[in-house]
Amino acid sequence: MRDAAFFSFIAVCAALAFHGAGAQERFEDWPPLTDPFPSTGGGGIMIHDYDPIVADGKCTTKFRAVEPNGTTYHNLIEFEAVERQGGVLCSKGRWRSADGSASGTTPFRVFIKGGVRRGSPE
Repeated sequence: MRDAAFFSFIAVCAALAFHGAGAQERFEDWPPLTDPFPSTGGGGIMIHDYDPIVADGKCTTKFRAVEPNGTTYHNLIEFEAVERQGGVLCSKGRWRSADGSASGTTPFRVFIKGGVRRGSPE
């Protein structure tokens, strides 16, 4: 009986590992970036002029965050850049305001391949 439980446990672990391996994210399925696009922070803020450039293992860009009332914030962002799926995945973004008064991180990711920039759907 103990052997049956052990082999059942191994079978479940193998099935979970196999399922996880098949669930790889396909970055080319992400929607192309538009200008503007909604901020991951919500509140109706729209992100403008977002054009990440890859150099020295980083993706960087200046951009504007515009509130619904028109208030505009000038910012910069830097992501880690890694080669994935024949392109470059920009993740672990750290932004800061151009005047240095604010900073933070973002869950947003960008995938660049063949000159097309795609934004993560979440």
